[in-house]
Amino acid sequence: MKTDPPHILCVNPWIHDFAAFDFWARPLGVLALAAVLRDNNVRVSFLDCLNRFHPNRTEPPKVDWDGRGPFDKFQIPFPEAMAPHLSDETKAFCRYGIPKEWAARDLAAFARKEDRQQYGRPDLILVTSLMTYWATGVAETIDLVKDVFPDVPVVLGGIYATLYEDHARAHSGADHVVVGPGEDQLADLVFAHTGYRLERVPDPADLDTYPYPALDLQDHLAYAPIQTTKGCPFSCEYCASDFLEPRMRRRSPDHVFGEIRHWHDNYGVRNFAFYDDALMIDPERYAFPLFERVIASDLDLNFHTPNAVHIREITPKAADLMFRAGFKAIRLGLETADFSPERHHDHKVKATEFFRAVDSLLSAGFRRDQLGAYLLCGLPGQDLDEVETSMDIVRQSGILPVLAYYTPIPHTPMWEDAVRHARLDITAHPGLTNNSLYPCVRSAQDLARISQLKKNPK
Repeated sequence: MKTDPPHILCVNPWIHDFAAFDFWARPLGVLALAAVLRDNNVRVSFLDCLNRFHPNRTEPPKVDWDGRGPFDKFQIPFPEAMAPHLSDETKAFCRYGIPKEWAARDLAAFARKEDRQQYGRPDLILVTSLMTYWATGVAETIDLVKDVFPDVPVVLGGIYATLYEDHARAHSGADHVVVGPGEDQLADLVFAHTGYRLERVPDPADLDTYPYPALDLQDHLAYAPIQTTKGCPFSCEYCASDFLEPRMRRRSPDHVFGEIRHWHDNYGVRNFAFYDDALMIDPERYAFPLFERVIASDLDLNFHTPNAVHIREITPKAADLMFRAGFKAIRLGLETADFSPERHHDHKVKATEFFRAVDSLLSAGFRRDQLGAYLLCGLPGQDLDEVETSMDIVRQSGILPVLAYYTPIPHTPMWEDAVRHARLDITAHPGLTNNSLYPCVRSAQDLARISQLKKNPK
C-alpha cells in the first residue's frame, strides 16, 4: 500500500457545441471530489479548459454583474460521426474554452514542476463530463491529456459517462469509466490506481459530512454554485435526474449557510447559483431556515435559480423570504401552461398554483425581468400551437416565458418516443441529441416557427 499522498489532476473538458455561454456553469461534481481528496492529504490540481480567467489572457474577460460571461470560441469541423447527418445550413460548430495551446502548456508544466503547477507529474487524472452532447469535447480533452501523460491512468465520470456508458467506453479515450455518483466510488478508484487509501471518507447518506467543494482551485470565483440537495422527488418523462441520483439527500440549512459565508467571507463571492432540482421541496424544514439565516446575516448577496424551482411551494411567505434574502433571477419549472386533464406530459402544477406563485413573487417586490417560466419546446410530436399559447399565458401572468429546448436523453421514459419521432438518427452519436438541432422537430415549417418564437420571447 502506498503511504505517500499521490498527485491527482482534475480536468474540466472543452465544450463542443453550436452555442455556449457561462450561465453559472461550473464542474461542481469533480470539484466536490477534489475537496474530499484534499481532506485526505492528496495533492490536487485542476486543469479547467473552460477557464474564462486564464492568466495567459492579455485582456480581462467580459463579466456580467452576476458573474456570467462568454467563453472564448474557435470554429472546428463537425465530428465525423455527426457530419453525415447535418446539412450545409447548420450553424458553425465550435470549441468553447481556452486555446488548445494554453491547455497543452498547462499540462506540460505539471511534468516540469513549473509555473502554477507545484506537484509535478500526476499519478491519476480525473476527467468530468457534463452535457451528453459535449462528448467530442471530452474526447478531445482526453486525447490531449494522453499526449502529455500517456502512462497516467485517466478516469472519466459525470453525466455523459453515466448516461452514455457504452459510447464513453468506446470513444472517450479514458482508461476507466465511472457510472453513477462518483463520491461513492472515489476511495476504491484512488486505491486501485495509486495504492493510496483514503482514510477520511464522508458518509454518502449524510451530505453534511462532505467538505465544501474545492471552488478555490479556479483562478477566479466570479460566482459560486451551491447545491443543497442531491436527487429529485419527481420522475419527469424528459429528465434523467432519478437515474443520475437515485437517492434524494439533503444538506442541513446550517451547513449550506456555512458554505455561503465561506465563499463570501474568504473570497468575496456575492453571486450564488443554486444547482438544485428540489430547492423548494419541504421548504419549512430546509429552504426557509436557510433564507432566514441569510436575511439575519445582513450580507449583500445575489441568488439565482437556473435549474428552476418547483412552483407549488412559491407561497407569499416563500416569495417574501426569497426577495429579502437577495434572489435576483428566478426560473419557475412550468413546462407548459396547458393545465387541462388531457395534457400529454407531467402534471406537477395546477393553474391556480402557477398564478398564485406569480402573484406572490410580484407582490413581494420582484420585477418582471427577474422572473421567468420555463416552457418545453421541441418535444416528440409536440404541437407548437400549445407552445405559443403557453407563452401568451405566461406573458399575461406578468412574467417572461423562457423556452427550454428538448434534449433527448437515454434512460428517460421519453427516450424511445424521441427515437421514433426524431428527424435525425439520435442513436448514432450523442452530439445529434443537441437541443440546438431540435432533433425531434420533423418539419421545416415547425423549425421555422420555432425560430420565430425564439425571436419574440417577450
